[in-house]
Amino acid sequence: VQLQASGGGLVQPGGSLRLSCTTSGINVDDYSWAWLRQAPGKEREAVSCVSSRDDSTYYRDSVKGRFAISRDNAKNTVILQMNSLKPEDTAVYYCARVGPGGSCSTLNYSNRAFVLKVARTGSIGQGTQVTVSS
Repeated sequence: VQLQASGGGLVQPGGSLRLSCTTSGINVDDYSWAWLRQAPGKEREAVSCVSSRDDSTYYRDSVKGRFAISRDNAKNTVILQMNSLKPEDTAVYYCARVGPGGSCSTLNYSNRAFVLKVARTGSIGQGTQVTVSS
């Protein structure tokens, strides 16, 4: 499984970016997908997740109403649309496939447990840097 995130860059506060995750070897509609991020000196955290079961979506509180995750099955791509970006959104962003035993619903009670599960049983691709600064 190969995952490649792209679309990062430097943007001013209030701006938008659209991250894409291209995959190979699998079909995106067969799995749940997440976007993770890691800022310097901080633990990796999950930002959003889309469930394979019913396309339900999950977001960490700090990005609700600003970010949107989606899948483009025709292009085998996972998207994270980020609007109204803030300096605290600055981080390296990673797309991740949720593996066996993992579930987006874990984010309802533990972001850390979800990230650990993805790291153990799923796949995490190379990241793309997002910098929000004036």
